[in-house]
Amino acid sequence: MNEGRVLVRETSEEELLAAIFPLLPTGAATLVGPGDDSAVVSAPDGRFVVSTDVLVERRHFRPEWSTGYDVGWRAAMQNLADIAAMGARPTSLVVSLVIPGHLPVEWVTGLARGLAAACAPSGAAVVGGDLSSGDDVVVAVTVHGDLGGREPVLRSGAQVSDVVAHAGRRGWSAAGLALLDHDLGPLDQELVDAYLRPEPPLAAGPAAAGSGATAMLDLSDGLLRDAGRLARASGVAVDLDLGAFRGDLDRLAVAASAVRAADGPLSATGPGPADLGAQAALARDWVLTGGEDHGLLATFPAGTSLPEPFRAVGRVVARPTSVPGAGGAADPASTVPVVTVDGEAPRAHGVGWDHFRG
Repeated sequence: MNEGRVLVRETSEEELLAAIFPLLPTGAATLVGPGDDSAVVSAPDGRFVVSTDVLVERRHFRPEWSTGYDVGWRAAMQNLADIAAMGARPTSLVVSLVIPGHLPVEWVTGLARGLAAACAPSGAAVVGGDLSSGDDVVVAVTVHGDLGGREPVLRSGAQVSDVVAHAGRRGWSAAGLALLDHDLGPLDQELVDAYLRPEPPLAAGPAAAGSGATAMLDLSDGLLRDAGRLARASGVAVDLDLGAFRGDLDRLAVAASAVRAADGPLSATGPGPADLGAQAALARDWVLTGGEDHGLLATFPAGTSLPEPFRAVGRVVARPTSVPGAGGAADPASTVPVVTVDGEAPRAHGVGWDHFRG
């Protein structure tokens, strides 16, 4: 089959599966893989961790930007990150795919190759799934993981005086998306790739669990939003140190300048202090509210030697009882901010990645 010229509607389901199956990753935990009514996967721990996620064309990716390989990689990584955030190691994935008939078969096999490349370092296998036709591409992934005898690290275990630590990149995916939105992709391919093919620090999840992490979650929807989820689940507040993200802020400066310039100068006489302030604010917002970097945010008891690549970015503090009129990342049940930045409630800005945004 010449994949580049054959369309999905010109093949049978059996032919398409025959093209995909040899490309899917295998794993040591797989006892029965694709081909039967169900897969069989070993669970040495006696428990298994499970999560699921979905990618929808034109909602989570655009076909003019993303290849099948990109979508396969991203679909795997965002699910593998959820397993890592529990302190577990991924073992298997089940993938269901809705595809329109006009897609080239090459796009579908590219997706399988992207899944395989993303799963290879962790040893996770794709053990089954389903195919269907539809008007838009939809990729639904369910992933399983093994705790290896450890207790799961929940969002609800943070304690006052804990250190807040972060592993991974911050704001890179949001910057890459902004560059694509403004037709500035060639300016910084590394940032564009951070959006198209995120690289979560998967090994850091089990390492954090082994080092005594008290709480942890995958940063998929933005630092402020997800830190707020951890704080509310634990009944505490979190104070973040923006200076801890100086490396990310500096890395994003050129992209922020380009995006800001594409939107038009604030000053009629050309770039000035106001424009420079707006560029810095844009990079700051990418770091604080940008989604889909899939780094890990965890809390550790004070004095813990943080495992690589975690670095301290804040602290857990007692939750205040009343801050009238406070804004920012606030508890919807009150006006008390559960996340502050350098001791202050964040100014009004975007709330982070939203799967239901227009």
